[in-house]
Amino acid sequence: VTDAKTDRVLGAHILHHFASELIAEAVSVIEFGGSSEDIGRTTHSHPTLSEAVREAALNVEKRALHIINR
Repeated sequence: VTDAKTDRVLGAHILHHFASELIAEAVSVIEFGGSSEDIGRTTHSHPTLSEAVREAALNVEKRALHIINR
């Protein structure tokens, strides 16, 4: 969840049985006032679950690689 004007990450929804492994990155970005672009610019190994966080961040600007951009 991002601010439409500033792109700052305000929150995250993760529904997965490994959600506890994935939420840490989102919480760190929120705590430090980061944006979806900040997440998108960081390295995420492929194939890994953490890559889903990057894909969601890239989807904010319709730039995701492995999911449908909406």
